[in-house]
Amino acid sequence: CGGEERTRGPWWSSCLLTSLSPCLSFIYYYYEYTECDSTGSRWRVAIPQSHGSCIGLPEPVRGTECTFSCEAGEFLEMSAQECTQCAAGTYSLGSGIRFDDWETIPSGFSSLATYLDNGPHGDDSTTCNSSTWFPQGGYLESNRDECTVSLIYAVHLKKPGSVSFDYQYPDGNLFFEFFIQNDQCQEMDQTADKKWLKLTSHGEWATHTVNLKSGTNILYWRTAGILIGAKVVKPVLLKNVHIEGVAYASECFPCKPGTFSQTPGSSSCQPCPRDTHSGHGASSCTPSEGSAECKARPPCSKKDYFQIHTPCDLEGKTQVTYRWVEPQICLVDVDGAETLPPSGDREPCPPCNPGFYNNDTATCSPCPPGTFSDGSCPAGTEPAVGYQYKWWNVLPASMKTSCFNVGNSKCDGMNGWEVAGDHIRSGAGGSDNDYLILNLHVPGFKPPTSATGGAGTEFGRISFEFEMVCSADCELYFMMSTRVVASWEGSKVRQSYTHIMTKNASVSYTWAYQRTNQASDVRQNVNSVASIYSISVSNAVDGVSSECQTCALLSQPSGSLCVPCPPGHYIHTSQCTECPPNTHLTSHSTLGPEACKPCGPSSKSNKEHSRCYSDCVFSYSENNVSLSFDYSSLGSVGTLMNGPSFTTKGTKYYHLFNISLCGGEGRRAVCTDNVTDLSSADSQKETEEPANAVETLICQSTIIPSSGRGFHTALSSQSISLADTFLGATVALTLDGVKARPDLFPQTTNKVPDVNFFYRSLEVTSSCDKGRNVVVTLRCNPDRSTQGELTVPSQCPAGTCDGCTFHFLWESSGACPQCTSTNYHQIEGACKGGLQDTLYVWTEPKRCVGGVSLPEKKTWPCESMDFLVKMGATIGTFTAALLFSITCYFWKKNKRLEFKYSKLVMSSNKECELPGADSCAVMEGEENEGEMEDEVVYSKKTSLIRKLQAIASRVRVRTIMQLC
Repeated sequence: CGGEERTRGPWWSSCLLTSLSPCLSFIYYYYEYTECDSTGSRWRVAIPQSHGSCIGLPEPVRGTECTFSCEAGEFLEMSAQECTQCAAGTYSLGSGIRFDDWETIPSGFSSLATYLDNGPHGDDSTTCNSSTWFPQGGYLESNRDECTVSLIYAVHLKKPGSVSFDYQYPDGNLFFEFFIQNDQCQEMDQTADKKWLKLTSHGEWATHTVNLKSGTNILYWRTAGILIGAKVVKPVLLKNVHIEGVAYASECFPCKPGTFSQTPGSSSCQPCPRDTHSGHGASSCTPSEGSAECKARPPCSKKDYFQIHTPCDLEGKTQVTYRWVEPQICLVDVDGAETLPPSGDREPCPPCNPGFYNNDTATCSPCPPGTFSDGSCPAGTEPAVGYQYKWWNVLPASMKTSCFNVGNSKCDGMNGWEVAGDHIRSGAGGSDNDYLILNLHVPGFKPPTSATGGAGTEFGRISFEFEMVCSADCELYFMMSTRVVASWEGSKVRQSYTHIMTKNASVSYTWAYQRTNQASDVRQNVNSVASIYSISVSNAVDGVSSECQTCALLSQPSGSLCVPCPPGHYIHTSQCTECPPNTHLTSHSTLGPEACKPCGPSSKSNKEHSRCYSDCVFSYSENNVSLSFDYSSLGSVGTLMNGPSFTTKGTKYYHLFNISLCGGEGRRAVCTDNVTDLSSADSQKETEEPANAVETLICQSTIIPSSGRGFHTALSSQSISLADTFLGATVALTLDGVKARPDLFPQTTNKVPDVNFFYRSLEVTSSCDKGRNVVVTLRCNPDRSTQGELTVPSQCPAGTCDGCTFHFLWESSGACPQCTSTNYHQIEGACKGGLQDTLYVWTEPKRCVGGVSLPEKKTWPCESMDFLVKMGATIGTFTAALLFSITCYFWKKNKRLEFKYSKLVMSSNKECELPGADSCAVMEGEENEGEMEDEVVYSKKTSLIRKLQAIASRVRVRTIMQLC
């Protein structure tokens, strides 16, 4: 049975778990038919109401044919096995079953609460004993917590049929699915758009229909809340369950209060006429004030009246008056009762709203087309059309107000909002959980003529200023058609909100205020009030004008007709001028060159000058070193799923981030709510994109794993845009007020600087009044793959520490600079065979990618080592011989001079006197004589040291002679 508890019944009793409470024994029983056999027959058997003794049960008898059925207005009386007309005050559908009375949970329905994800704290993380579906009279209300609660009903169909029901599903934080199982506890084949139900707007009932097969069908309505933070989810509401395909009705259904069936055999109940009422199972209605019962009328209090401003009279005066809440139930003439306060003084009416004028009457009229409040627009200008409501004497014609409650009709016909001079405020309502509705319809948008040719994404914008004072869990919703654009909870100081229209279509803006989302039928929190001070809508098709705006004219000198400017052009001296390169045209029209805002560092504008983006190329120079980066290899979109994280009750979830680093054409990140979109197949086919997809630069989704809550697929919800504008890329830590936080990530010894990409979201939230910011830090890491790895700060696992600025670190080898000639060096190889190779290798560690490639290996001719050795040996030998010969020659010459000197010294007869020389020349025969003397004098061998000493002595003697 898939680990899930089933309700009691003859076909699916095998699915019961032992965890059910034991049944008490008693003698009451009921009849059922067995399954039809191959002959088409069956038996009627008696089944006890609870498990226990079966003593005294009637014996089985043969039942009616399997093809037997009853008509509408009849039911099968099992004792006699005959069709019997329903009594007055009841009805039946014959082959159908309808449940529209929810004072209690009808027989056959059961509510089962489980918590399949125990989280990190074990089985004690939460208890779901009190979680169930709650009957609220006209509807069923689901749980609001994180328990998984299933509403179960089993039905046996004799022929193919269907089931339909009405529901409200306003909160995507609560998952809501409807599926069917057979008697073997196997889930029937069911398309996703039939299983997951589509979100509805607040107060809107939607109808869901699913075909059923013949046989046993076990119907499941399952809800499960995801409470991230302290926000309380809105429950699912269910009513009008209608099942077709049964062979007969086993009983008639009583008419619910406020309806009746007068004649027996009725197939439906009729609503009571006005000023009548009826109780449960009524056959007629009783004249009354429309109540099902009478109660004592309480004394009047301050909760029973409200304040209004009267319309301007013919004298242009207005005053504050007070009125009782209708219908007035309280009593005035009893002790302790409050009376209406006296009306205020008559005061001058507030002026007309911009674009309107007073033509000496009590009302303000709109300015005619082509004019503004102070007259006609001159040549070169045109009216700036739109709505600008800041004075609230009467409700503008384009607006309407109403009151709605899903559980009662007490506030039907009441004004949801009341004008109050300089503001409009929420009305009294009938109950605290009423939706007080204020609606503004805009049939379309008409941008200024000179901007209609542009490719900008803004067709118009709506801005309003509001304030909230709350004494309970009040909430203000701002919706566009049926989609909630923004909401605010609790008291809020006076503030403004702006929403930009990116599509030109008819739209209804709705403000829905609810004092509390808890079920209530009384007014307690009368001091909880929402006030709106001003509402302005630009470029509305049927708007009025309070001023003129400059437009571009025809190029002819006499031209006075406004013309549209091409994309990326601004108006300068009544002419269209293109924005300079790498600038983008501001979304809100500005005259002159100031309309073109420069793109941030390392970014460029697209062709239409509508936005700036990065082309994935970044350059950086410092200390005569230039680095070039190309991040295109990182992929078009990076994905990070961090976690798991756990809610306060232990539900496991993940945060999924999709990041489009460069954000060029076709490079946007997309986050989709697969729960709310699975039921939107038709709208997806028309628009060719998911109905609730977020397409932007950086987005985030919350992922609930399929194993965590018993769902059959992982659930993606709460998709939001974190960044839709690229500010620029730089190595600096601050850009346009956004600050990078390198201290949040591990430090690196890498000499390549980190590059920071800065982004911003223009969407203002309740916690981020200036929008969200994102910083993606690119870090070169050769050890990572090309696509790399995204991480968030360890101390901020959600990616943000303050809820407004998100930080990511993207480490990748693709984030390294491009290679240049400085990133490699050459190695000379050995000379072999007369050839020598030159190789080129990267300098380690390599911190670059792409760029230049390593040069090819080069081969050069060279001389071999053997030839060089031989040549060196020959030259060395010759040089040695030459040096030896020269040495010998000079040595012989020196010896002769020494001999002559010795002779002169020896022949001198006194100190410092030398005999005169007859001749300085060598006489004939002296040469040989000297040689002989040399041989005599030096015939005795002398050591090298003595020779050096002799030479030194001769040098001293020679010096002495020179001095003499």
